[in-house]
Amino acid sequence: MVPLMYNYDDNHHLPSLEEHMKSLLIGTFFASSNPPVAPKRIPQTGNANPFSLTSLPSAPKWSIAHEQTLASTPLKRQNYGIQYDTGDFSLKHAKKLKVCRHLLRDLGENPVEGLKMIDAVQRLGIDYHFQEEIETILHRQYVESSAHDDCGQCLNELLLFGIDVFNCFKDKKGIFNKEVKEDINGLMGLFEASQLCIEGENTLVEAGDFSQQLLNEWMSHLDYNQAKVVGNTLRHPYHRSLARFMAKNFFDNIKETSGWFNDFQQLAKMDFNVVQSKYQKEIVQISKWWSDLGLAEELEFARDQPLKWYICSMACLTDPELSDQRIDLTKPISFIYIIDDIFDVHGTLEELTLFTEAINKWDFTGLEQLPEYMKICFNALSDITNEISHKIYQKHGWNPQDSLRKTWFASGHSPKSEEYLKNGVISSGVHVVLVHIFYLLGQHMTKETTDIVDSIPDIMSSVATILRLWDDLGSATVSIYAQQFLYFFFAQQISGS
Repeated sequence: MVPLMYNYDDNHHLPSLEEHMKSLLIGTFFASSNPPVAPKRIPQTGNANPFSLTSLPSAPKWSIAHEQTLASTPLKRQNYGIQYDTGDFSLKHAKKLKVCRHLLRDLGENPVEGLKMIDAVQRLGIDYHFQEEIETILHRQYVESSAHDDCGQCLNELLLFGIDVFNCFKDKKGIFNKEVKEDINGLMGLFEASQLCIEGENTLVEAGDFSQQLLNEWMSHLDYNQAKVVGNTLRHPYHRSLARFMAKNFFDNIKETSGWFNDFQQLAKMDFNVVQSKYQKEIVQISKWWSDLGLAEELEFARDQPLKWYICSMACLTDPELSDQRIDLTKPISFIYIIDDIFDVHGTLEELTLFTEAINKWDFTGLEQLPEYMKICFNALSDITNEISHKIYQKHGWNPQDSLRKTWFASGHSPKSEEYLKNGVISSGVHVVLVHIFYLLGQHMTKETTDIVDSIPDIMSSVATILRLWDDLGSATVSIYAQQFLYFFFAQQISGS
């Protein structure tokens, strides 16, 4: 996920997408890297359907001044040298897609070529077109490898000894072989593989450090294009980057000699125009929703950044077909920032205590004691939660209203002093985003899975922990308060207490 950074200069302490992401949205290559998600219809359960919108007071339609041009006029197309004609572009795109699909099916039967093609379409951000072909190639490779004695033995060794199989790259003295040191592509592959290491896989950690050191040493001996490729690999490993943001770098820098690569490259360039058009329409809808909501004027102290909030949804849900889900996800993300600003910038201790109690109880009867701006925020949050719950109920037959409400319990910073990391995991808003994604995608929704999601499992809390520590450590102006807690937290981890 794209690192979310704090902006301490303006006293906003929730994750804020870096400013350069706005230019990435407009001028960079966009393509999807994930396959389409086809939600499975869940039979309607006995869940009640108590949807009632608590409408906001009538509000005028506000204009987002600094983004109005973006929302109301088409963005400039990036044609990458292609003669673009709106009349036949869709036909050309469909024909090129058909050609690439045949290439992947035919040439993919070669074990080495097949894996190279899969790697290319993933890095170009167009693999969502070829999920069936990719699955077929990988399944064939698995079956053929298992049937071969030598490969079967290697597989057994990998299963038995885990990642220590990388010891095969070392000599008897435990030093990496000379051949490995001189293989630039091999070193980049080794470095990429090392990004998947987990605790205890010391050999893979060593391989990552070793390959990184050698690649840095090679940089001064490579030509310009080679150095760009190596440098990009070191700065943006595939498994720690978003394919759609890196795709342009990939096809600009890679000098692939295989004939099939040109076809896939052309498809990727054409695909960008298709996906960009979809994103533009989504931005217009988000801009209109935010303007109609009227919170930008009612809460003048809060951030007014709908484009950045949308980019976060776009990074989480990259499949172009998930347009409605991206738009809906942007709405709760916006409230993560708004509520954070209420706590960090504007609210008094007494007001924040009452506001926290109102959200934790989801109780409208206690709103009379709140200031007007908090009432407006609470009502808007309730409306959005009910709206999304209703959509999910209609589409998937499951009412997630209670689950979505629970995500906001203590999402605002508690006025009372609490343990830094525990509070930071909640205040990061990560669980709010992930729970909404789970229900918006609508896959495998059962009583068991929803209970797991509601409990904020380790996979959610771990993501939130990483984000919180990454943000706090990465800021150049971390507050003394955060520094103290970070020091004690890491001291405890090192000492094992």
